Amino acid sequence: MTQTSPTRVAQDPLPIRILKRAVLILLGPLYFFVIAFAPLFCARRKGFRGWYWRSVKRACSRLLWLLSIRVEMSEAAKADLAADTESVIVINHRSHLDGFALMDAIPDAKWFTFAAKKELFDARLLRTGFKGAGLVEINRKNGKLAMETLGQVVRDMPARRSVVLFPEGTRTKTETLGPFKAGAVVVARETGRTIRPIVILDSERLLPHGRVLPKPGAIRVVVLPPFCCDPTRVG
Repeated sequence: MTQTSPTRVAQDPLPIRILKRAVLILLGPLYFFVIAFAPLFCARRKGFRGWYWRSVKRACSRLLWLLSIRVEMSEAAKADLAADTESVIVINHRSHLDGFALMDAIPDAKWFTFAAKKELFDARLLRTGFKGAGLVEINRKNGKLAMETLGQVVRDMPARRSVVLFPEGTRTKTETLGPFKAGAVVVARETGRTIRPIVILDSERLLPHGRVLPKPGAIRVVVLPPFCCDPTRVG
């Protein structure tokens, strides 16, 4: 893809940014409490996951707004994702803002969930919440078991829902997807799903490694065409 330099975006005046940060400090803990504990009390209710993920998306959008961060995705890309089915979504990882930007950008019509390492499920409180929310538990210490678990979960998913994976395994310094770990490709081959790459741009410029609070600005989200993995190919 063509590399482009970051565009200069209009920023909120300093007094507005200060006011937004103050609101975030006051309301942030409340948002966190609702999002973290809602699965504990509501997970068994009909339609919970649809309501919950929409609520998480709204919370992410409000957080970014309070941080004076705008997420940009073309209308064509949003329409493409809204109609997307039978896919595994893979995104690059450049900053702690990536997940928030993705949640903000993906349209409501596209259902998705995340895979999370097993260690996060070990705490009883988190396990109940994560299971209720539909997160996929992955045991990274046992690669074969992890692939079997992920493959079965993806096979059982409705066509509209996709699991989101970070196939590079770590944050990268380039504006494109780096080399894939085997997981995304293996799962796509075994389930017959396509791989839908999404590229996050400029997030590391707003929140580089080691920085606590992000700078205001814009994050771009680029949706690339899906591609198929040949299930007959070895290696």
